[in-house]
Amino acid sequence: MNDLSHVIVTENLTKIYDEGAIPVKAVNNVNLKVDQGEFTALVGPSGSGKTTLLNLIGGLDKPTSGNVWVDGKNLNTLKKNQLIDFRLHNIGFVFQAYNLIPVLTARENIEFVMLLQKASKKERSQRVLELLKEVGLEDKMNNRPDELSGGQQQRVAVARALASKPKFVLADEPTANLDSKTAANLLDIMGKLNHEEGITFIFSTHDQRVIDRAHRVVTLVDGAIYKDEITAAPSDHMKPV
Repeated sequence: MNDLSHVIVTENLTKIYDEGAIPVKAVNNVNLKVDQGEFTALVGPSGSGKTTLLNLIGGLDKPTSGNVWVDGKNLNTLKKNQLIDFRLHNIGFVFQAYNLIPVLTARENIEFVMLLQKASKKERSQRVLELLKEVGLEDKMNNRPDELSGGQQQRVAVARALASKPKFVLADEPTANLDSKTAANLLDIMGKLNHEEGITFIFSTHDQRVIDRAHRVVTLVDGAIYKDEITAAPSDHMKPV
C-alpha cells in the first residue's frame, strides 16, 4: 500500500524481459521510497537495472509485477492519455541518447514541452533564453541537433527537461559526454532548482561527479537494491511541491 508521505514509492517492482532463451529480471522486487526534494543517484554496474528502474518510475515502461506511485498516483492504473498528461505536467526526462527532435532547433526543442503545456509565448521565450544562457548555448539556439556536438546536445536535453519546472526530473547519465566544467555547471543548475524549488531528482549514473553531489546513493546489483545510503541532508529551505 502506498505511503503518501513519500512522493515516489515502488512496491515489489519487477520487470522481466523475455527476449532470448532465458528471461532477464532487469528490475527485481524493488521497494524504494523517495521523499520530496531528494537528490538521489542510482548506481551500479552496466546491466544492473538503473535505466529500467528510471523508466518504470517515469511511466515510460510497464512493470511485469508490482506498483509505482508518483505524487500519490498509481501509474499502473492510469489510462494511456492520463499517463501522458501526468508526465507532461510533472516529470522532466533526460535521456542518455538525448532524444532531441532532429528537425527542431535547440530553442524549439527546449520550448516543445512548454508548447504542449500551452504556456504563453512570453513565458516560453523568457524561460528558454534563461536556460540557454545557463547551459552556455545562447549562440547555438538556432542550430539543429545534427549541427551540435554530443555534449551540446546533452546540454539541450537537460535544458528541455528543466524548461517546464517539473516536480520530478529523471536523468539517465545526464553528464555523459560532458567536460568537467560543463558537467559542474549543469549540476549547479539542477542543484539550485532542487534547493530553491524542491524539485526531486533521480539520476542513473556512473559519474563520480554526480555521485558526490547526491544526498542519497542507491546501489543496484542484478536489478535489486544492494545498498541504500544517505550521504547528505536535503536542503531545509525547499519550497513545498
